[in-house]
Amino acid sequence: MTMRIIRGWQGLSQEDQGASIALGNFDGVHRGHQAVIGLAAAAARDLGAPLGVVSFDPHPRRIFQPNAPTFRLMKPDQLARALDALGVDRLYLLPFDEVMRELSDQAFAEQVLHEGLGVRHVAVGFDISFGKGRSGSPQTMQAYGGALGFGVSVAEAIGDGDSEGKFSSTDVRNALREGRPDLAAAILGRPFAIEGEVRQGRQLGRTLGYPTANVELDDYVAPRFGVYATRTRLADGRTLAGVANIGVNPTVAGEIAPRLEVWLFDFDEDLYGQVIETDLIAFLRPEAKFDSLEDMTAQIDDDASMARMILSAG
Repeated sequence: MTMRIIRGWQGLSQEDQGASIALGNFDGVHRGHQAVIGLAAAAARDLGAPLGVVSFDPHPRRIFQPNAPTFRLMKPDQLARALDALGVDRLYLLPFDEVMRELSDQAFAEQVLHEGLGVRHVAVGFDISFGKGRSGSPQTMQAYGGALGFGVSVAEAIGDGDSEGKFSSTDVRNALREGRPDLAAAILGRPFAIEGEVRQGRQLGRTLGYPTANVELDDYVAPRFGVYATRTRLADGRTLAGVANIGVNPTVAGEIAPRLEVWLFDFDEDLYGQVIETDLIAFLRPEAKFDSLEDMTAQIDDDASMARMILSAG
């Protein structure tokens, strides 16, 4: 990875200032986000400046809605990889702390963007809000840019018929909650992926002949519980087809916290402690509670056959 990750906005070196930046949360880095980054990239080329992305950690929604259901589409390292693939030179992760929460939109533009980051250009989405009380808008950003000496460009809404006129992270979350990984992928421009460390489970799958790699959902948005055709990237770069259950495994006594349990086809190696990333390709069926382990294993065989057929066709 060639992109530099910079945490904070105060006391930056001259090397880390002066970028053309895209401003937003960018959870998912979906096709609408990519349009904003594209505007910043065009300005960076014109100015001979680094291309930067400014985001927030933690996500402001976690602060303002602490009891809301989990919602993240990406972990920080997934965000970094997606931005690096788009040619971003600098990722500025700004702490969304008490200081940041209290900054007005004008103070944010003056203190953070102008004085702290020394931005030369700012690209924003058509619906951005920023500053205390979400009082800032694309129009106010343009006014601050004119006063402070940085350019501003505003991305128009980009979408299709399925996304009601614009691509949004909310649409991706809704698609996943409805069991539509295909629609989520259309908005994202790639499959939605769950990344995490493989942890030891109850090893029932291995006993039955279906060894699974178990990954907790943690802060990810919870997709519709059920069975999915998947592709999984291992730490060594291999990509393997498989079938996964997302849910709480209701057939076995003592339900578990929501997790992904993926059976990798034609694979039997120890993955405990390794970080894997699993793409959700297609939804096969809802999670079910079976009357017996025999019924469950028969269904798993059917699920695996369906997943192999879908993945081989894709």
